[in-house]
Amino acid sequence: MALFEEEMDTIPMVSSLLSSLANYSNLPQGSKEHEEAENNEGSRKKPVQAPRMGTLMGVYLPCLQNILGVILFLRMTWMVGIGGVIEAFIIVLMCCSTTMLTAISMSAIATNGVVPAGGSYYMISRSLGPEFGGAVGICFYLGTTYAGAMYILGCIEILLVYIVPQAAVFKMEGLEGAEAEAAMLNNMRVYGTLVLSFMAIVVFVGVKYVNKLALLFLACVICSILAVYAGVIKTAFDPPIFPVCVLGNRTLVWKGFDVCAKVIETENATVTTKLWRIFCDSEFLNATCDSYFANNNITEIQGIPGVMSGILRENLFGNYMDKGSFIEKVGLSAAVEPDSIPTNTNRYVLADITSFFTMLVGIYFPSVTGIMAGSNRSGDLQDAQKSIPIGTILAITTTSIIYMSSVILFGSCIEGTVLRDKFGEAVRGNLVIGTLAWPSPWVIVIGSFFSTCGAGLQSLTGAPRLLQAIARDGIVPFLRVFGHGKANGEPTWALLLTACICESGILIASLDNVAPILSMFFLMCYMFVNLACAVQTLLRTPNWRPRFKFYHWTLSFLGMSLCLSLMFICSWYYAIVAMGIAGCIYKYIEFRGAEKEWGDGIRGLSLSAARFALMRLEEGPPHTKNWRPQILVLVSMDSELNVEQPRLLSLTSQLKAGKGLTIVGTALEGTYLENHPQGQQAEQSLRKLMDAEKVKGFCQVVISSNMRDATSHLVQAGGLGGLQHNTVLASWPRNWKQAEDHQSWRNFIELVRETTAASKALLVPKNISAFPSNGERFTEGHIDVWWIVHDGGMLMLLPFLLRQHKVWRKCKMRIFTVAQMDDNSIQMKKDLTTFLYHLRIDAAVEVVEMHDSDISAYTYEKTLMMEQRSQILKQINLTKTEREREIQSITDSSRGSIRRKNPAAVTTQLSVTEEPAASSKEEKPEEESVPVSPSQQEQLIHDKSTNPPTPATPQSPSADAETPSTAVQMTWTEAKCDGEQAKPIGATTTEAIKDLFNMKP
Repeated sequence: MALFEEEMDTIPMVSSLLSSLANYSNLPQGSKEHEEAENNEGSRKKPVQAPRMGTLMGVYLPCLQNILGVILFLRMTWMVGIGGVIEAFIIVLMCCSTTMLTAISMSAIATNGVVPAGGSYYMISRSLGPEFGGAVGICFYLGTTYAGAMYILGCIEILLVYIVPQAAVFKMEGLEGAEAEAAMLNNMRVYGTLVLSFMAIVVFVGVKYVNKLALLFLACVICSILAVYAGVIKTAFDPPIFPVCVLGNRTLVWKGFDVCAKVIETENATVTTKLWRIFCDSEFLNATCDSYFANNNITEIQGIPGVMSGILRENLFGNYMDKGSFIEKVGLSAAVEPDSIPTNTNRYVLADITSFFTMLVGIYFPSVTGIMAGSNRSGDLQDAQKSIPIGTILAITTTSIIYMSSVILFGSCIEGTVLRDKFGEAVRGNLVIGTLAWPSPWVIVIGSFFSTCGAGLQSLTGAPRLLQAIARDGIVPFLRVFGHGKANGEPTWALLLTACICESGILIASLDNVAPILSMFFLMCYMFVNLACAVQTLLRTPNWRPRFKFYHWTLSFLGMSLCLSLMFICSWYYAIVAMGIAGCIYKYIEFRGAEKEWGDGIRGLSLSAARFALMRLEEGPPHTKNWRPQILVLVSMDSELNVEQPRLLSLTSQLKAGKGLTIVGTALEGTYLENHPQGQQAEQSLRKLMDAEKVKGFCQVVISSNMRDATSHLVQAGGLGGLQHNTVLASWPRNWKQAEDHQSWRNFIELVRETTAASKALLVPKNISAFPSNGERFTEGHIDVWWIVHDGGMLMLLPFLLRQHKVWRKCKMRIFTVAQMDDNSIQMKKDLTTFLYHLRIDAAVEVVEMHDSDISAYTYEKTLMMEQRSQILKQINLTKTEREREIQSITDSSRGSIRRKNPAAVTTQLSVTEEPAASSKEEKPEEESVPVSPSQQEQLIHDKSTNPPTPATPQSPSADAETPSTAVQMTWTEAKCDGEQAKPIGATTTEAIKDLFNMKP
């Protein structure tokens, strides 16, 4: 009575009940609105608001009607016979537990805020986000569509097997084995297609016709269930007469004969029966008969012994069979000739499919689906937060009790051979569950026929609306066309697609093969509902505050585990296909779908995972094997806030290929309060360029009073926790000689000093505009590395990374090194080749020898550079020891150039010069040669000068490019104790710094 209370608040009891029944509908949200729109199309009157429904009419009865269906009437008895009462009970318990746990999770979602008027799809998608929501929505749609196919196949089976067998288009009389099976499947296909077409037309013409029949379908279901229970009670004192004829221990098809005996005595004479004539070649007693028929006796047993007969003991355990095997009576003996081939097999009841436990699970599970019928109508309910949990859980409890009691009662009342007889051939072609019903088997046959028709119509009404809701959300671009429909909103295109998918299920033509398919899709849907709740609770999402007090995350987790287990129990290959479909939809929505922010739990999961990963990165320094350039790209913006060096991002993309960390930073001059809009605009400009260049990373804009500080902030504060940059990529300052304002190159020198102080690598590409874009492809050419000092492999790593990108893939790599007079150039080449072998890098090695004339020019140039540098070092107050070290480093300075050959012969240089780690010791390759960050080496930046080129240059560049070997070298080192402590940088006098920057290059 508690269910009726809320509906009796305003009007007297009887009138309220009649009103509720008159307005009862089992259609999903939106169907009524379409019907009203159709009725009011001509008039401009405001439609009358339909009365809101309570728990009983809005949730409980629709769920009951959807859950109790075709499997209960057509396969439940067979399942009990094949699996035995114990295993059948376990299957029912597992499936009902799964739906109960899912209903608890769904109740938590329903009581967490206002339930959107759009049913279960909206509830799931708004909790799980667009990717999971779309995947679950489409799984739910496919499940509902295939459910329609299953109901139609069930409807045809009842029609052709139990109501009018003579209506079959493909006659099965006299056919055996595969031919009979093929004829049956073809009948199902023909009639199934006709019924589907008729139902689709009914749904297209108007939902109101389906709506008016909803109460009739509900009454059929309830009457059928009551008839079965009444029949069970009657068997206790007056079992119905349904004899079963057994030859030896094989059950016979009761068709074509009237008496279960070989001969009968009439007027003192022995007369053969019709059964004799079936197995023998004549009606006379001396006829030649089938050997098995001749050697065995005929026994007539009672098909429905009754609940008090004790038959339950015989039916407790399973009796799985192979396809084509005889259904035998347990306890009866039979005489079988050893090598005889069975004949007249169409006269025996045979197993039509090979049965096993997992198959029974797949066939049974659809009978517990339909739990979302109430939540699908959330917009029509007075109080959805109250009605959905109570109505759904009560409906599942009721149906679970019905199913569990049915398993025990069927096992207690019906003979095992009859239970295993799927189509009731042993009981004169009656529906097996019908033999138990009171007052007549026709109550169940007619009731189940109408209930399956109704369920099929409801599936064809609900599925297109679900597809329309997904299409109108716009998260799956290719489905948008299905969002359109008739003027009143009826989803015409969606109905067409649903009918086509449904037809594919009907062409399968076997209820036993279609059931596991829709089991997969529903299990997937229920699994995601449980996942949504468990994730939201475990992440302690602030807005996750369900009012449903019986909810706990462990229940959701258990429900999710059960769903996943049942998927693989039913059919592991179907499970993999269903997961593949859901995964493909998820990735498609992720890459192509519309950006939707629904405040979902998956975003919270991503944040938690990111935090956990960052905390793990903090635990210790990275191993050299894991080292890769994590790049901070420093770009400058023009007056219109566009990036001045877009090719820097092209180079970054080619170096990174989407792996590791990339931060693209830019600095703006001004105050944050005044320049905040410009900062946002600059960030948008960076994002746009990053998307265009396919750079996967983050962008950062810093606004400061001067550019030098802003760049310094980027270098210092870029990254988060263990996800820090270890390499800075900045372009060579443009036109620095001609510029009246020397601030650009001063800022650049400051950047060099700061990256050195921070122990980060610095990459400085020259002539960046001449570098290739991501669209270019080199069919030939070389990447040249001028390598003099062992730097841990950094200079080797850069061209290796570049060659992973399609732009540089066909370029060869060449390593140049310089040999002086006293060096063994052959041994140097051999050592370098071995070193490259250990590095697993494929490159040609070239050793450039310096002769006497070369050395004199080289010595002259270096001597001049030493004098210039001594003056600089004095200006910045370095200690005597450090000055000596700096001057010494000039003679051993190395340089790397990345050169690409093209007709224009433009040489682009990535100039990074490194200080030798130890000049006295010979460099030897390590056993595990892996690239390491050159953070411990000092960085030498090549400046330009007008000195003539030296013979050390292997190839003369064009007039546009300047020779890298003609560079004045300027270096600042970290303050290192070498017997005498250096002064800190901050202690340098202002005048000294001014003098330094006023020096001519």
